Amino acid sequence: MFEKILYPTDLSDVAEKALAYIKKLKASGAREVVVLHVIDERGFERVRPFMGEEKFEALKNHREEETQKHLQGIAKELTEAGLKVTLRIATGIPVREILRVEKEENVSALVIGSHGMSNLEELFLGSVSEKVIRRSRTPVFVIKR
Repeated sequence: MFEKILYPTDLSDVAEKALAYIKKLKASGAREVVVLHVIDERGFERVRPFMGEEKFEALKNHREEETQKHLQGIAKELTEAGLKVTLRIATGIPVREILRVEKEENVSALVIGSHGMSNLEELFLGSVSEKVIRRSRTPVFVIKR
């Protein structure tokens, strides 16, 4: 039923909790997981004017390297659980990128944490997860805190 799952992660505690649910979906036929992390370009563009171009690029590269390390750990965990894993890192606006990858990868479901790292923008449900739920073409499993 849900053979290919998109797992957008911001590497928060709630996103990590969602990982346990993905492993449980294997018993329901899940075979493959696309792990996606979106680096929010808006955050980078806010600091760009205060840094030289060289420092800005170094910061961006460091962020991508650290993200890749985290994602490799997630991939190892999912692979050990018997799932095929694809890692993707995108830069952009998280909601747009999640929905773009959902379509590109032709996934059967999404598993997403209810709240991410930016609690300032959230009231009841995370702003990213709420928008993904409203706009997604596939079922969305939302994992609560």
